[in-house]
Amino acid sequence: MESQSCEKLVNLFVYGSLREPSIFESVCGHRFSFKPSETRPRYMLRAELAMLPGFRRVSPDNVYYYAVPDKSTKLQGFIIYDIEPSTMQMIDKYEGKFYEREIVKVNTAEGPIEAIAYLASPKSMRQRFGDRFHVNLIHELWLRKRIERFFHHRTRPGEKSIDADIERHARRELLGTTERDLVISHLGQDAVSDYFLEHELDRPCPSIKHLQENQEAEPYLENYLGLLIKQALLNHLEGMIFHRFRFELDRLSSNQRYYTRNLSMLVALRMINSNHRSVDLILKRGLESMPPGTSFDLIDYVKYAISAAENTFDPRMLKSDLQLIRNNLQPGLTPMGTEVELSNVGYRAIHKSIANQDSLFDGFRYYKDFALDILGWKLGGYIDDHSGIHTRGRRGFLELAPGRLNTLGEISKPTTADPWVLNQMIHEITAFFPVNPHSLHLSFQIRRKQVGKHNALPLSFVKCLFVLGGGIESTRSGKLWISRLFNQEIQRNQYGEELIFSRISKRRPRLSSDPYESRGTKNPVWINQYKFIRLEKRANYEPLIMALKGIQIAMNPSDYLTAKQLASSRRLKNEYAELKHWAANLTPIARSTKARFLNMIYDGLMHEAHNKPYHKLHYIDWALGAIDLQIRLFNQRIEKGEPQRPPFPIQQPS
Repeated sequence: MESQSCEKLVNLFVYGSLREPSIFESVCGHRFSFKPSETRPRYMLRAELAMLPGFRRVSPDNVYYYAVPDKSTKLQGFIIYDIEPSTMQMIDKYEGKFYEREIVKVNTAEGPIEAIAYLASPKSMRQRFGDRFHVNLIHELWLRKRIERFFHHRTRPGEKSIDADIERHARRELLGTTERDLVISHLGQDAVSDYFLEHELDRPCPSIKHLQENQEAEPYLENYLGLLIKQALLNHLEGMIFHRFRFELDRLSSNQRYYTRNLSMLVALRMINSNHRSVDLILKRGLESMPPGTSFDLIDYVKYAISAAENTFDPRMLKSDLQLIRNNLQPGLTPMGTEVELSNVGYRAIHKSIANQDSLFDGFRYYKDFALDILGWKLGGYIDDHSGIHTRGRRGFLELAPGRLNTLGEISKPTTADPWVLNQMIHEITAFFPVNPHSLHLSFQIRRKQVGKHNALPLSFVKCLFVLGGGIESTRSGKLWISRLFNQEIQRNQYGEELIFSRISKRRPRLSSDPYESRGTKNPVWINQYKFIRLEKRANYEPLIMALKGIQIAMNPSDYLTAKQLASSRRLKNEYAELKHWAANLTPIARSTKARFLNMIYDGLMHEAHNKPYHKLHYIDWALGAIDLQIRLFNQRIEKGEPQRPPFPIQQPS
């Protein structure tokens, strides 16, 4: 009899309101606990974290959660063990008619386990929510519709003119980061009330009236306004591309774990950069019709940019760019990101003595005054003075990091898993801004099983990486040196001397008010960011991206080099001294070193997909060949004393 009763017990997977212990107890009279125990009261059930593959959670009514099919994601929840039939009957009544009770397999720490789950019926969802229900876009689109309705009612209410619509768009652009925060903090999670929505959005637009009489700012006003118009033009073009071609873009890159605007932003950047003469004419006419220092404010310049984007946008122009992306995609499994640093004064950007040395932007001292931190949110733009403080009026690098979701950067999504897309994004961002390129950071997500099990890079491999991306420059006499290291751009002395070659840090993919979200396997993630790379307009970074990815997978490198490492290891300290001497007095890379370096990259790339390669083999071969060529060209320059640069870019095969 005892075995028969045990057979009737079932496991339940919960992902919505039943995760809250008080709600679960009020529904069925039982509690659950995550703590293992050999003896527990009858009313206390055992629970464990679990993942349901092939589903995602949405809330189209902003009240209840529904699990809908989505092959690209996994749904996080709990599995509650050994529930009696009478308890399941009470839960049945609570869940209601809009769910279908199905048997699923969920992944737990102990392996796959069979459980019952209440899933959404696509047919009933469409009948109930109409156009508000869409498997991939529902929550985002519904929230954005409510935001659009807010601006329609609060900006020139009742007016249906074209100018009124443009002004609504302009106000929305100037509150862009607020909208971003609302979407990322509530997407797939808690519902946002109309009261909260209005409280967040009902604020005055940024203004530059306070700069009208500022004599220090006057020489830079025209340059900032030109950048403002160009940024607003880019934003509106990207918005039209993102919404009109969402289906095509999702087919090219549908994984929600990556920054969703990466391809639409890439297309918009390409449109502006390839039509720079027309864009320059738009900027010139805008500044002539609204001269700096007059009564015009930020919203007027943003309105002008939006009007120009509406008048020049031709959907037919996108076909070639979409086809180019479709033909060149090289998707991988390793999430990657980038930070592009720009400065007209180079590594002196963070020095206090740079005042007035940047004749165009004064070290971006007025970046926030012109709301460029708001308008630049789609590219993760902000000013970095390497102090960790992000206040108005500080000079520093203009840093762009697509996927960055807050200023501090610990909340961010990977840009992409595609080396080609990442390389294209770097080049188009660099070409878009009228600022000199300076440095590049590349980040790679660390595999969960590798966290905390890191290995120091061999000195010989560090030299190879410097050859690929450290910025090889020649003096007037023809002597070659590694500029990123020789200029002390990646050396710090704040906590003792250290080399900021690479650093491991923690990131979160979204804001969360969910107390259980911190238990999730995707929150947070660990990344290794490589900071040694010189940014050049003509360089092709695709081989370097593949090299770093292969090294990351095969070796799982640690920080290199921290003050603590140098203080505790004589070997690392000696290697660091040798590295600095080599950077100033370059010698060729030994053939045996190059062979080991290429073999390690190959080993990593061949094991990216659970001990198998994910990229096509001919693409891996091309990357290894390009890396080999760059090292051989470096050796030739050292041996022959030729100050010329190697031929860039090295193109991948179509």
